[in-house]
Amino acid sequence: MQSSIVTDPSASPGTSPPLIEATRLVKQFGEFTAVKEVSLRVEAGQILALLGHNGAGKTTTTRMLAAILTPTGGQARVGGFDTVEQPLEVRKIIGHLTEQPGLYNRMRVLDYLDFFGELQSVPKKLLRERSEELLKRFDLWDTRQLRMGEYSKGMRQKAALIRALIHEPKVLFLDEPTSAMDPYSAKLVRDAINELKRSHRAIILCTHNLAEAEILADRIAIIRKGEIIIEGTAEELKQKLLGAPHYRVELNQPLTGIPAGLLAIPQVKVLANDARGFNFETTEPEVTNPAVLKSLSDSGLGVVTLSPVSRSLESAYLKIAGEAGSKREGIQESLLKDYPENKRQAVKM
Repeated sequence: MQSSIVTDPSASPGTSPPLIEATRLVKQFGEFTAVKEVSLRVEAGQILALLGHNGAGKTTTTRMLAAILTPTGGQARVGGFDTVEQPLEVRKIIGHLTEQPGLYNRMRVLDYLDFFGELQSVPKKLLRERSEELLKRFDLWDTRQLRMGEYSKGMRQKAALIRALIHEPKVLFLDEPTSAMDPYSAKLVRDAINELKRSHRAIILCTHNLAEAEILADRIAIIRKGEIIIEGTAEELKQKLLGAPHYRVELNQPLTGIPAGLLAIPQVKVLANDARGFNFETTEPEVTNPAVLKSLSDSGLGVVTLSPVSRSLESAYLKIAGEAGSKREGIQESLLKDYPENKRQAVKM
C-alpha cells in the first residue's frame, strides 16, 4: 500500500525555493489592522511554530497563506503559487487543520473522507487505501461505523487532521493539532508531524502548547498585535530573552564560600550558592566550564556534577508576551532599543 505520508525522499531543505514565503503581509478589517507587515519563510522539511496569545494574528496570517483571505497588502507564495493570483492551485497543495474541526456530525468518517478526497481529485481506489491507513494510524478504524457526532473532541480532532492529510499536501497549516487529546493520541500526532517533516513538507504550527512547539519546531516566531516581534530557534529565543546559559555545580562536601579563583574567571557570574553547590552564568561555557572545574579542584573541592540548568520555552515566551499589556510594551521597547532605525521590523536572530 502506498504510504499516506512519505513522498519524494530525494528532496532536501535548502535545495529549492521555500514552500511558504510571505513578504510584508497586511490584513485590515475596516479600521482594525489584524496583521502588520508579517514576513516569513518555511522551506521543505521545516516546521515553523507561530506563537501568540488569542487575537495576536496567527489565524488571520495562516488564512491568508491558505488563500482563504485576501491580503490588504504584501504578497505570499505557497508551493510557488501566488495566493492571490493562483488561489485554486494553492488550495490543491495545502492541508489546513483549523482550531474548530468543522465536521459533518451526521456523516461517518469514511464518507466524510470520501467527500473531501473527491474534492481534491484523489482517485477513488487510492482514496480508500489512504483513508484506511490513516484511520488505523490514528486509532479511528474501529470507530468508522459511528457517526462523527458521537466522537469525543479528541477523536474529532484526529478525523479533521486525517482530512487535512488525505490528498498528501506539500504544505500544512496546523492549528492546535493535539487539542483535547489524551497523551497517547497526542504522541501519535506529534510522531506523524515529525514524519511529515522528514518527507519534506513545509509546516506552520499554531499552538499554545509551548513544550510541543519546542519539541517539533525548527524555528519559532512570536506574533503580537499582528506583528512578528522575534523569531529564531528555541535556544536562540531563550538566550535572547533569558540571557546567557545557567549551570549548576554539585559538590561532594559543604560549601563555606565561593573560592577566590572562581570569582576571578572572566565571564563567570556566580548567581546563587547553598550548602551543596552553586549556580553560575556564562556566555562561553566551552571555555569557562573547564576553568571552573580546575578552580574547584585547585581549591580541594570535589565536583559531583556540572550540568546546565533547564530553561523552558515557556519562560522565554512569558518574558516577552507577559500577562499585562503594559509589561509587554516595556519588554517590546527593551528588545527594540538597539534597532532605532527599523523599529517596525521584527527582531530577527
